[in-house]
Parts: sequence; C-alpha cells; structure tokens
Amino acid sequence: METKQLGKTGVSVSAIGLGGMPMSIANRPAEAESIQVIHRALDLGITFIDTADSYCLDESDKHHNERLINQALSSYKGDVSHVVVATKGGLMRPHGNWTRNGNPKHLRQTIRESFQALGGSKPIDIWQYHAPDPKYAIAESLAPVKEAVENGLIRYVGVSNFSVEQIQQAQDVVEIVSVQNQYSPWERQPEIDGVLKYCEQAGLTFLPWSPFGGSRRHQNLQDISAIANLAKEKGVSVYCIVLAWLRSKSPAILPIPGASKISSIEDSVKAINVHLSEAEIQKIDSET
Repeated sequence: METKQLGKTGVSVSAIGLGGMPMSIANRPAEAESIQVIHRALDLGITFIDTADSYCLDESDKHHNERLINQALSSYKGDVSHVVVATKGGLMRPHGNWTRNGNPKHLRQTIRESFQALGGSKPIDIWQYHAPDPKYAIAESLAPVKEAVENGLIRYVGVSNFSVEQIQQAQDVVEIVSVQNQYSPWERQPEIDGVLKYCEQAGLTFLPWSPFGGSRRHQNLQDISAIANLAKEKGVSVYCIVLAWLRSKSPAILPIPGASKISSIEDSVKAINVHLSEAEIQKIDSET
C-alpha cells in the first residue's frame, strides 16, 4: 500500500483510507459483517480509518461506529499499532436527523466518551470538529479540544466543513493537521473556495467526504461519460476512476471512501494503481 504523511506530523498512513459511516447508519450490515470489512481493509494495508461519534442511528446509539472500530481492531490478529483512527464530534442525531452542537460543555463530554469508545487506553489519534456551530465562536468550541490535547486524550486535531477563514481561526487555538470537506465530481467547492490550495500551502491533509456523491448519487457516476468511458478503457470501476481523479487533484488529498461490504473496500484499494493523464483529468473536469 502506498503511504503518505499525515499533515506535518511525520506519521505515515495509507494513501487511501476507510470511511466507517455506512457501517453504522440506516441499512447498516450486521456488526459481524462490518468487522469483517474492517479486517479486510487492514489486510489490504489500510492504516487510516475515519469515524465520528455521530455515525449511529440516533442519540441512543451514539458512538456506535467508534465502538465497532475498536472491536474490530481489538479482535484483529495482526499488528494494529500503526493504524490511525480519526473521529469527529460536534454533530447530534436527534431522531436520526443531523444537527450541530458546538457547545464547549458538550464537546468536552463527547471527547471523553469517544476516548472510551475507542478503547480508553491511548489518546484519540485525530479528533475533528465535525462542523462549526454558528451559535459559538470557533475559539470557544475548540477550547475544550485544546484542553483534551494537553490532558492526553487527543493526539492530533482536525476540522471538518470549514472555510479557509475558519481553519485559520482554529489554528489560532490549536495545531490543525487535517481538513475534511465534501469533494466529489458534483461538489468541487474545495477547488474554488481556496481550501484545497490552503491545505497544500499549510501542509494539511485534505480528507474528501462523500467522494462518490453519497448514497443518493453514487449510482449516477455511470452517467458521467468521461468517467464511464475511462473505467471501461482501464478495466476498473467508475469508483476507482473517481478516487484516481481526486488523488490527481492535490498531493494533500487522502480519500476516505466508505464501505459496508468487503467487495467495496477491495475495489477502492485498486485505485492506488490507476493513473490518469492530464488530458483524462481535464476530460472529467469538463463534464463535472
């Protein structure tokens, strides 16, 4: 597996990660199946797993995905000491909905709960503020995060769904190693709003969420002729082409495709060996 450095940390992780969300939200597989998916990802050399306290059905199910990942890592026969788990906090799941909560008191509590859900024996590898809550200043919300770093509950900090200005505000409070924003053939905002360029300049890892467009859109990738044609030419899936396209966009990018089936993560890993020419990249750009 190809590796890349996480931010400026000196820590190497797999160049493609695993997104845990599909294993814990609606229509999720049985836990035993999900554990097999995670184990297969580890077998394939994946050492970066992305999760969140809110990857669950609702508030009564909070931290489900974190507990699942901890269970999978604990039961894996191989060495997992080099696996980096990046979690997030700051979203709530009332009745299965998604709402923001940047209340420092809540974040302080959910960090401790995530620490326990992930095993409670070592600092959270990366804790990401899931989305800025307009009710609270970023510095206010991140105060308990900085405190958790100082207290040994968190090793590294990232942000998610942040603008350049918001990233800079976060950096005034605590060191940031990663940014996780939406980026796909249908959502190319990071190219326009300066976030991708800023990550390159500041040495931050960029984690594109919903790289295939999410559950509603991923099946429509076949309708983008440039992607479909390249997939046919290269003998790979449209998903591999999208991951290769994203990786071509910036050395800062580390895709984290979600998976709830072994076949999905096996397919995603194949993208490591897919290389697109400048002309092929431009062809995709012109149709998206």
